[in-house]
Amino acid sequence: MNAKFDLICQRRSGQGTNILQEFLYGFRQGIPIALGYIPVSFTFGLMAVNGGISVLAAIFISMTNLTSAGQFAGVSLIISGAPLYEISLATFVINIRYALMSLSLSQKVPINMPLLKKCIMAFGITDEIFAVASMEEKEVTFPYMMGLISLPYWGWALGTAAGAMASSVLPSFLQSAMGIALYAMFIALFIPAAKKSTAALVVVVVAVCISSMLSWIPCFKAISSGWSIIISAVSASAVGALL
Repeated sequence: MNAKFDLICQRRSGQGTNILQEFLYGFRQGIPIALGYIPVSFTFGLMAVNGGISVLAAIFISMTNLTSAGQFAGVSLIISGAPLYEISLATFVINIRYALMSLSLSQKVPINMPLLKKCIMAFGITDEIFAVASMEEKEVTFPYMMGLISLPYWGWALGTAAGAMASSVLPSFLQSAMGIALYAMFIALFIPAAKKSTAALVVVVVAVCISSMLSWIPCFKAISSGWSIIISAVSASAVGALL
């Protein structure tokens, strides 16, 4: 009886060790992602508060969304006074890629994983987290994903908090200069993909051309910024699908 009890304890102890090792392995992989998120989320916090959104609301948005480009677009539309359906549709178009990433990553998840754990993992999927997790050759377990997600999540939230609170301290010219971080983030995202894929390059060029056309040609001035985002994203994605 004692021998059987000792064997059960050893197995449980081994499982606990494996869970901790997987969490720490994911945690280490999340460090560079978190460091990259802090300056971008800092800029988001600045932009949100300068646009009239409260500090707490800006932090709440980051802690409940974790969507980077979707947050910037959504908050920009909120600040400009866009209607709710326009904000919803624009953020849906921008963020729908996360559903595709979740579907793709689900092929590497253990079959018997509970639905609640899958939902928690899906909440934390971003472009960078998906890229790292999808390169894993073994199964993507829940402890590993929690380790991978945790630090980037808090890096994004704390960066937002720092930017939101710094909006009352930093001079206006420095706040404006911080806006370059947003453009740097997008450039860092699409240049590697455009180098590897001609289709990706065409999608980027088409999106830029359509967006510029809607912004600068006088006859399109009546189109709001929200619809400009939607039209540009859908049109460029359609071209990419055809290619």
